Amino acid sequence: MKALTNVNATSFAEAASAAQSARQQGQAVAFSAGGTDLLQQIKDGTDNADVIINLRTIGDGRSIGSDGAGIAIGGLVTLTELSQDPLVLSGLSALAQAADSVGTPQIRNVATLAGNVTQRPWCWYYRNGFNCFKAGGNECFSVNGENGQHAIFGGGPSYIVHPSDVAPALVAFDAVFQVTGPNGDREVSAEDFFVLPITNPERENSLTENELLTGVRIPTVSSSTVSTYHKIMDREAWTHAEVGVAAVIQRDGNQVQNAKVVLAGVAPIPWRVQAVEEFLAGQQIGEAVAREAGEIGLQGAQPLSNNAHKLPMISAAIERAILNLAAG
Repeated sequence: MKALTNVNATSFAEAASAAQSARQQGQAVAFSAGGTDLLQQIKDGTDNADVIINLRTIGDGRSIGSDGAGIAIGGLVTLTELSQDPLVLSGLSALAQAADSVGTPQIRNVATLAGNVTQRPWCWYYRNGFNCFKAGGNECFSVNGENGQHAIFGGGPSYIVHPSDVAPALVAFDAVFQVTGPNGDREVSAEDFFVLPITNPERENSLTENELLTGVRIPTVSSSTVSTYHKIMDREAWTHAEVGVAAVIQRDGNQVQNAKVVLAGVAPIPWRVQAVEEFLAGQQIGEAVAREAGEIGLQGAQPLSNNAHKLPMISAAIERAILNLAAG
């Protein structure tokens, strides 16, 4: 492994400025907080960083609190902290459950919210040195290759799936992302933060060069809101979602007033299933409604040669999530 230069940032603004300075000198840059994925990428050669900007030396971005308009969560909060925080547990169950579903306890103890949301894809072609779209090439090898874990929604020209469990829950809660760059701070909705490959096949989000995600703000949820995150994996634990679903419902008794349903593991971005959301509005939740919602969730699916097994998983995950919410 090549020698790396380490920069200990004391603020997010300083981190962004350091990244800009390094790139102006022709150096490749990576931000590191938990570093659980970055270290593996450097070892594998899928990240060619010359300079590592250490965010663990920053004092901000480590808290969770109510700011009057909702809950503010720092980007450096660990997934363990996120899954166990009383504010998150009391009103944002889907987010706590999503964070708790990631990896192993050891990974959750160091992995951060921002790192989980902005991690790179785990496609085996990209991770094993193929010159694919994600590596700056002009081909997605999964189209005619091994694509059992690839996208069935929103794919093309790249068919990766977004690896984050936390991201779908943030989209379902209408989170707003705080971003810092050399030119200052900006905000972007969680839904607009993620970009499809058709927009830019090398990118998964709208961060520009030298910007970093520093925190999220989730608007206050009503007392009638219930939520859940349901995850299906190809083994019992400690892996990415074959299919995940974050469901957030405002209800009156057992009647749905409003719903957000966002899938994980099936698309290059957290995938909203608006047809399911529209179907659920005004419905009394029960087994028949949940089953039909699961079937509706398959609209627009375009499986590749080896990933049609995800179709019944999607239906089952949506149905299970909705029934979980009916039970409170």
